[in-house]
Amino acid sequence: MRPFAHRRKPRLREVGTDPDYRFTLANERTFLAWIRTSLALIAAGAAVTSLLPRLGTRGPRSALGLGLLLLGMTVAGASYRRWDRAERALRLGTSLPPTSLTRLMAGGVVLLTIAAIVLVLMGQR
Repeated sequence: MRPFAHRRKPRLREVGTDPDYRFTLANERTFLAWIRTSLALIAAGAAVTSLLPRLGTRGPRSALGLGLLLLGMTVAGASYRRWDRAERALRLGTSLPPTSLTRLMAGGVVLLTIAAIVLVLMGQR
């Protein structure tokens, strides 16, 4: 017997019935779009920290890069949770659950853009 087996979520195949494959594929494409977005954020974070030495001082530049890296990591993790919840809803024939992923992305990008603007303006002095 596995410890905490009573707390585990049922495996996806154990929930409901197989939905129309087109919905499953659409859900997967949405997941992959979120993963591409997270990879772009991670690449931008790496670029800011290592390829933009003249963008302000090292501390604020590193903070901006770290923010991009953290947002990319968070979006990647949240996108899997979103995919799983949507797939379970499809298998059960229920409404798709709401997601906070879009709010997270919008808020994170706005905050990091403001930080980038401040760094650019500081670098022009």
